[in-house]
Amino acid sequence: MKSTLYLKFILLYIVFGFLSLFTTSILGQQLLLNQLENNASQSLYKEANVMATTYLPSYFSNNMTSWSVHSQLSAMKIYLEATLWFVEEDGTLITSSNLGTATAPAMIEDFDPAEIGNSQYIVGRYHGYFDEDVITIMAPVIQGFQTEGYLLIHKPVSTLEETCTQLMTTVHIILGAVYVLAFLILIGFHFFVFRPLRKITEAATQYASGNLDYEIPVYTQDEIGYLSASLNYMSAQLKDMEDYQKKIVANVSHDFRSPLTSIKGYVEAMTDGTIPPELHEKYLKIILFETERLTDLTKDLLTLNEFDTKELLLDKTRFDIQEMIKNTAASFEGICTVKHVSIELLLLPQDVFVFADARKIHQVFYNLLDNAIKFSEHDSSVTVEVTRRNDKIFVSVKDHGIGIPKKELNKIWERFYKSDLSRGKDKKGTGLGLAIVKEAIQAHDEHINVVSTEGVGTEFIFSLTRVD
Repeated sequence: MKSTLYLKFILLYIVFGFLSLFTTSILGQQLLLNQLENNASQSLYKEANVMATTYLPSYFSNNMTSWSVHSQLSAMKIYLEATLWFVEEDGTLITSSNLGTATAPAMIEDFDPAEIGNSQYIVGRYHGYFDEDVITIMAPVIQGFQTEGYLLIHKPVSTLEETCTQLMTTVHIILGAVYVLAFLILIGFHFFVFRPLRKITEAATQYASGNLDYEIPVYTQDEIGYLSASLNYMSAQLKDMEDYQKKIVANVSHDFRSPLTSIKGYVEAMTDGTIPPELHEKYLKIILFETERLTDLTKDLLTLNEFDTKELLLDKTRFDIQEMIKNTAASFEGICTVKHVSIELLLLPQDVFVFADARKIHQVFYNLLDNAIKFSEHDSSVTVEVTRRNDKIFVSVKDHGIGIPKKELNKIWERFYKSDLSRGKDKKGTGLGLAIVKEAIQAHDEHINVVSTEGVGTEFIFSLTRVD
C-alpha cells in the first residue's frame, strides 16, 4: 500500500506549523501591539484628565508655582514612563518632565490642539521633537470656564514594543508546546488509525483476490475495531456462501443427473431392443415418474429464486384460511386412501379471515401436509388445527410418523437437506419444500416453528395476521 494518506498528514502537519508561526509572528504581533497602544492611550488619557482637572488649574489661579508643577510632572514621569509637557494655550512651554534625552521646546511650532481630532491619541514623532515614535495624549486645562493651557503626555512606542516582544515570546513558547502536542497526536494517529486502516486495506486487497481466509488482526473496541470485525464477519459469510453455492450446485447436479441417467438408460434400452415391447408401458411409467421429479425440482428452484432475487411481490388479499385448508386437505384424499391415513381438521366454528398471499400460503400448507402424509405410518392420522390468539391465527400440522432427530431440527430448513430417516421414504422429494415454506412465511413477516420427537411424530406451527 502506498503511504499517500500518511504523507498527506505529514505535509499538513508541516504546513500547519509554518502557518501557525507565520500568522502568530506577523498578524498576532501587530494585533497585540495595537491592543497595547489602545490600552496605554486609555490609561494615559485618564491620568492626563485627572491632572488637568484637579491639579494643574491651581497654577493659573496663582496657588501653585511652576516648580511645584515640575515636581509633580517629574513624579508622574517615573510612574507613567513618559514625557509630560505643560504648555500655555498657544503652545508656549510652562514646564516639563522629559524622559530620556529628549528636550522640550520653548514653544511648540504649529501647535494645534485639534490635531488629535476625535481619537484619544496620535502616534508619531510629534512635530519632529522625538527620535522615535511616541503616543501623544493631550488634555485641556480649564480655569474659570476657559481653556488656559494643555497637558501633553508622550509615551515611547518602544516600551510597548518591548512588552509586546515579551508577550510574544510567551506566545511562541505556548505555540511550540502546541506543535509538540500536535506531533504526539500525529503519532497517535499513526498507531491508532493509519496502521489499522492499512491492515483493513490489505484485507480488502486479499478479499478482492479471492483470499477469503484472511483475517484482519485489529481487535480494538472502537469504530476501527468494529469495522474490522464487520469485515472479518463479512469474509466468513462470503466464504460460507461460496461453500453453500458449491453445495447447491453439487446437489442440483446430483438431483438432475440421477433421473436423467435413468431416463436415458431406459430410452436407450427400449430403442435397441434390450427392453421388449411388452414391457415398454412399465418403463414408460418409470420415465414419467422421473420426469415429474425433474419438473418438481425445476419448479421449486424457480420458486426459491423469486425469494433470492428479491423479486417476489406478495399479492396479499383477505381470504378464509379455514376454507383453503378444507380444499387442500380434500385434494389429498386419493393418497390418504392408499396409505390408510386420515386427516383430522380441528377448525374454529366461525369464519377465519387472514391478510396474506393466498397462493403462497396454499403452497406452504400444501408442502407441510404433503410431508406429514408422506412420513406418516400406515393406519395413522394427521391433525390440522386452527387457533386464534389476539390478532394472530396459528395453523398447526401434526403427524404421528417417524419424527426428526433432535440434532437435525436446525438443518431441515436448508435447501436440499434430507434427514437420514427420510431418505428411505421420500423417493420423489427435492429437499426444497421446507426451504420454500420458511422463505414464504418470512416474506409475510410471520414465524414458523417445529416440534418433533423421533419415532413419535412432528408438528409444524405457523402464524398469520387475522383481519375482520
